[in-house]
Amino acid sequence: MSIRYPARVPMANLPTPLEPLDRITAAYSTPHGGPRIWVKRDDLTESAMSGNKLRKLEFIIAEARAQGCNTLITCGGEQSNHCRATALAAAKAGLQAHLILRGGREPRESAVPADGNLLVDYLAGATVSLVPLREYVGHLPALFQHWEQYYAEQGDRALSIPTGGSDGLGIWGYIRAAEELQEDFAHHGISPEYVICASGSGGTQAGLTLGGYLMGAAHLVRAYAVCDNRSYFEEKVARDVLDWNRRQAHPGSQSAVDPHKLSIDVCDEYIGPGYGIADQEVYEVISAAARLEGILLDPVYTGKAFNGMLQDIKNGGYSGCKDIVFVHTGGQFGVFPHRTQFVLDAG
Repeated sequence: MSIRYPARVPMANLPTPLEPLDRITAAYSTPHGGPRIWVKRDDLTESAMSGNKLRKLEFIIAEARAQGCNTLITCGGEQSNHCRATALAAAKAGLQAHLILRGGREPRESAVPADGNLLVDYLAGATVSLVPLREYVGHLPALFQHWEQYYAEQGDRALSIPTGGSDGLGIWGYIRAAEELQEDFAHHGISPEYVICASGSGGTQAGLTLGGYLMGAAHLVRAYAVCDNRSYFEEKVARDVLDWNRRQAHPGSQSAVDPHKLSIDVCDEYIGPGYGIADQEVYEVISAAARLEGILLDPVYTGKAFNGMLQDIKNGGYSGCKDIVFVHTGGQFGVFPHRTQFVLDAG
């Protein structure tokens, strides 16, 4: 079907490549074979902003401009990929960025300097509020309200963006990516049974799932949770779709979609110790992907999801599949704060 997209501000290098991972496919195949693994290189959307968040931000920044906003407020963990991408995208668009980050201390108050995504946040000129975990969890809506009011009193206007840019607006980024994937499949002459991604805030999964449904795609979207559980993500994807429906309630928009008609597939068996915490198996998979294919995964999102996918291949979870596609959502800056967890061969 023809999809009518809202306004967007082009920032990503699109389309991103779809590439086969033949060495990883061979290394992790079972005695009975296994599917050919492909990767959608959304880590290449842009060199520094890189990753899935930039697709969403194209639509979010267009909405900010339409509303006359000059400031973006968003939130996430101290090493949030979304917040780093927002800080850089805001700088490129000539907007201010204010990041409400969970945990940690100001670098000037700590013997440990800012690293990874947090370092890039500061380099991009974002205002950073590092908030203790208890306050963040218990008072996040009030924090957004406080800073919205603060900027209004300065004569500015702020657009508040939820965690991961995941709502009925940000979802457009991966509806568009789902359409791009259909073009990739036609180009390569493949019909993958599964499109696979990590799910942390649910927006990428929601966009891929809804986009595939709108286009009548044959594949199933499977998300590997990196936090929370399966029921949370099933509900979160449904909420994002309902929010998308609400935002389309005007003449010329797409017809509403009943979330119950969507196949929302979530695996929550490989979360490990918790959000942002990986086990040694994940670090080994990250090392293998870099060594075999020159692809850098991260311990928070893609490393966990890729490990889950490989473990399920090993256990026969994709038996009978010819091709599966892993969507690399970026996050490479998140590797560096985990540097001590990798076993490196200095020889």
